[in-house]
Amino acid sequence: MSNPPICIPGQRICQLDSDIVGGRGTYVRQGYLYSTLAGTVSINKHVEDNKEVSVIEVSSYKKEVIVPTPGDVVTARIMAVQQHLCKAHVISVGNTALSRTFRALLRRENVRATEIDRIEMYKCYRPGDIILARVLPLKELHSYQLSTAENELGVVIALSEAGEVMVPISWTEMQCPLTRLKEFRKVAKVAPETLDVDDDSDSD
Repeated sequence: MSNPPICIPGQRICQLDSDIVGGRGTYVRQGYLYSTLAGTVSINKHVEDNKEVSVIEVSSYKKEVIVPTPGDVVTARIMAVQQHLCKAHVISVGNTALSRTFRALLRRENVRATEIDRIEMYKCYRPGDIILARVLPLKELHSYQLSTAENELGVVIALSEAGEVMVPISWTEMQCPLTRLKEFRKVAKVAPETLDVDDDSDSD
């Protein structure tokens, strides 16, 4: 192929079938293969289970650009809190910091898995909070959709009104070490060694 096809992040490449496998720089959604990079598409043949398959990969022109993809656990900063959603900026994917941020929305129904009708967004998140969240399948072109409806997801860093980094004291509260004032949050169950709370505690 003298002039390989060019694609951009989020562009649909092809429909999947038993003869096509997604490789580096791609992800699968609803039976189609999409690109995570801006670059060129390549097709490599190889034998898998005594059958020849086509592995489709995307190679970046420059340094590989990482973008959030559905299923990724990301770190995001809460920018604004409204009655039914939070606006956030994704700042890293896994352990990899991003060269640019991506806009995202965390809707009320995706904050936690239980008692959704009782959720008050301002008691879960505040502007400036750093959260862990999972990327949901794309529904809107300009914003990623996030979920924290798992015990391990939620607020990991939050500042009190006094400007101090707060300490988690339960799965719904954090405390300022200076003023001892408590604030509500949807706290991420990060690890037993970082929270002195019985493992059997229910975060929700």
